Amino acid sequence: MTALDPPGGRMTIRKPKMVLIDVDGTLVDSVPDLAYCVDEMMRRLGRPPHGEDKVRIWVGNGVERLVRRALVGQLDGEPGDEEFARAYPIFLELYADNTSKRSCVYPGVREGLDYMASRGYALGCVTNKAAQFTVPLLKDLGLHDRFGIIVAGDTLPVKKPDPGPLLHAAQHFGVAPGDAMMLGDSKSDVTAARAAGFQIVCMSYGYNHGEDIRDYAPDAVIDSMAELPALI
Repeated sequence: MTALDPPGGRMTIRKPKMVLIDVDGTLVDSVPDLAYCVDEMMRRLGRPPHGEDKVRIWVGNGVERLVRRALVGQLDGEPGDEEFARAYPIFLELYADNTSKRSCVYPGVREGLDYMASRGYALGCVTNKAAQFTVPLLKDLGLHDRFGIIVAGDTLPVKKPDPGPLLHAAQHFGVAPGDAMMLGDSKSDVTAARAAGFQIVCMSYGYNHGEDIRDYAPDAVIDSMAELPALI
């Protein structure tokens, strides 16, 4: 386990009553499917594919943002409206049929979920991925029934980094923000958790647009969810 060490000693993680967990880059490596869909979309548009390495940097803010990034070939910037209007339906059609064919659960995830369930933690899933993709993905990988609530990117009018989805889940379980923890992998997760008043633990292996998640000072960083028993 790799924990952040603040001045004066190691950060102590308070035992939470509820843990909310991100999907892409935390529970599931979904990039292989997303990259396939991005590259196939680009081919259908008569443009060269990008490859998995680039897509891995672009993932994290929902599929609409991913498509926009693919069209401009970088993390920031906006394609033309007509170009996006043509491309987005192609991607949605592809991803609906390729949500979980190449994706996999990260090592340690099932062990971590087993541990938290055995200790009675309320578990929820909070993701920016739309429900039409989130639910089939979690079901196909045998994770769906682990969670008492699933807040997808289109469940509410807002999504991470807004704290709204986290607070919505906390209200669902009747848990105060100070008794809650977010488990994620990105700046978006850290920002949302801080704004909600949650503790935030991040995975070292996630998709933080190519940046080291430690730069955003989560409460702790771990290499596997199997390390959670030593943390909480």
